Amino acid sequence: MGLLAYLFSLAIDAYIIIIILQVAVSWLIIFDVINASNPQAQNLISLLKRATDPIYKPLQKYVPPIGGIDITPIIVILGLQLLRSLVLGALF
Repeated sequence: MGLLAYLFSLAIDAYIIIIILQVAVSWLIIFDVINASNPQAQNLISLLKRATDPIYKPLQKYVPPIGGIDITPIIVILGLQLLRSLVLGALF
C-alpha cells in the first residue's frame, strides 16, 4: 500500500511540475524571451497544452481571469494538493 501511495504522490508532483512549466513558458512568451513561431517552441507549447488543457478547460468556464491573469493553475495546484492529502490520509 505504501508503494501505491508513493506512486500517487509522485504522479501529482509530476503534474504540478508540468503546470509550473506551462506557466513559466507562457510568461517567457509574453516577455518575448521565447519566440512562439519557433518550431521547437511550438512543439513544447503544444505538449504542455495537451497535458494541462483537460483540467484547465472545465475550470475556466467557472473561474474568470482576475485582472487579466488566469488563476486556473493556482486552483488546480491547490486542488491536487488537497486530493493528495485526502487520499494519503485515507490510506494511512
